[in-house]
Amino acid sequence: MDVLTFGESMVVFSPNISGPLRHVNTFSKSLGGAESNVATAIAKLNHSAGWFSKVSDDEFGRFVISAIKAEGVDTSRVIIDKERTTGLLFKERYQRSNPNVYYYRKNSAASSLSPEDIDEEYIKQAKILHITGITPALSESCRRTVYRAIEIAKENNILVSFDPNIRLKLWTIDEAKKTLVDIASRVDIVMPGLDEAELLLGLTNEDEVADFFLKKEAKIVAVKLGAEGCYIKDKKEGVKVSGYNVSDLIQDTAGAGDGFAAGFLAGYLEKLPLNEIGQYANGVGAMATLVQGDMEGYPYYEQLMEFIGKKQGVER
Repeated sequence: MDVLTFGESMVVFSPNISGPLRHVNTFSKSLGGAESNVATAIAKLNHSAGWFSKVSDDEFGRFVISAIKAEGVDTSRVIIDKERTTGLLFKERYQRSNPNVYYYRKNSAASSLSPEDIDEEYIKQAKILHITGITPALSESCRRTVYRAIEIAKENNILVSFDPNIRLKLWTIDEAKKTLVDIASRVDIVMPGLDEAELLLGLTNEDEVADFFLKKEAKIVAVKLGAEGCYIKDKKEGVKVSGYNVSDLIQDTAGAGDGFAAGFLAGYLEKLPLNEIGQYANGVGAMATLVQGDMEGYPYYEQLMEFIGKKQGVER
């Protein structure tokens, strides 16, 4: 397996009209979850991916599994919890370019993940274990699960990639700083946004951010720069890769960062030069913003090649 990841996926309800939720009567249902987003995007780029978590024993839990499995992601290690619910997320399109988000995930099935739920042999099959900073924010047991998964990966020479993915609705900035910087200092691939790095490290220069983690255990660092693209640096060189101009932006950038991570990991697995890895990452991230929903805009490999200009499309 190329990439294995784990964490909470939720059922997302997006309003069909803009305005305060109290005036909204109809919603569209979709799937959301940083880790399953990455797994889905990886699978569409011709790489094998697996995702595990806990979900409820009801239609919402079945929806989560079926939606992820349908994209070609292995879900064989997902645990069905007969006692807890699957988390829900409501979006509100009101007064902001990105929607307001309301979580209903406290005591969810996924938040009860514990180290005992890890199938060590499953992790050993992976080339890369991908984790995000969302999972350790969910509960103390989830935090221990993340650390145990990193230990298993390290013991078996499996690369670990990490996207801080700060969610301040889940914990305080002080809690986030302590845990996320510690995790980022233990992994091989770090992919922070420049704004996240400022919150965590107090640094505003992408080269300084990269150097901070490269002096720890990181082999490569990708700093996301939003519309400007990204800055990627390893032990040998650093390159800035321009972003793609997206004129048909849907006003919801959810899933763009996860798409970036998937594109980066796909390029890294293919042993591409840093500049081309950045093109993959920026391309998938940009394409995610063209479609409503968290994961619906992720491209197949051929579509990505056309978008970043490496292949000529045939329209008719």
